[in-house]
Amino acid sequence: MGSWLRPFLAPALNWVSPQNLHKYGAVLNSFLPGILANVEATKRSLQDDTSQNVEEVQKIIGYHFNDQNLLQQAFTHPSYHKDYISYERLEYVGDSVLNLMITKEQFSRYPNLPPGLLSPLRAANVDTEKLARVAVNHSFHKYLRHGRPILARRIQSFINVLPEYPLHSHGLINAPKVLADVVESTIGAVFIDSNSSIDTTWEVAKTLLEPIITPEMLQTNPVKKLYETCQKHKLKVRVVDMWSHDGSFEVFIDNQ
Repeated sequence: MGSWLRPFLAPALNWVSPQNLHKYGAVLNSFLPGILANVEATKRSLQDDTSQNVEEVQKIIGYHFNDQNLLQQAFTHPSYHKDYISYERLEYVGDSVLNLMITKEQFSRYPNLPPGLLSPLRAANVDTEKLARVAVNHSFHKYLRHGRPILARRIQSFINVLPEYPLHSHGLINAPKVLADVVESTIGAVFIDSNSSIDTTWEVAKTLLEPIITPEMLQTNPVKKLYETCQKHKLKVRVVDMWSHDGSFEVFIDNQ
């Protein structure tokens, strides 16, 4: 044993004899192949799960990827693992493409609607709550890879209140942005994988977005409607934030 190493190992040598050290080393060495085998088995299991998830999502969206890594990225939250590419870049692409496709579709479908009505109609079809509902309707949340337990709780809370608002709550419920993100990242992944084909991407998106909100289904945001009504009748509105106390707001019209 080198003289430089002996001071560091001296306590152990005083406590355990060299013969026992050799014996313990032999025991550990016998366990090592099993440990390595378990690691490899775990890796294979994770790969199998990922492959199965990819196949299931492809069936859900009705599109087969040439590059399946894109689909894996589309369902990978930034919190999942530092060695995995997250959906952020694909979500950026999907957001832009989705707005373009909805604009194109509405421009053709509603030739008599002015921009003042087309804009809120587009917004209603691509806002966070609408896209979060899309994710839940197609079980995207079950395939989302993330490392934050709080996300799962927020998603479940959102799912629990959906029956109270079958189509849209108009801002009355809090939709987790991560659900909207994964829809946009999936659309972005299809767009990139299909060689930037708007037609192919729209075939996937329009199926996911059903029911697409129409002018007849669009309602005014209740808060906006309240202010507009009071302004029309020259009534003063005062809102008191009680959210931190009991989860509500108090609204006074002319101090009543």
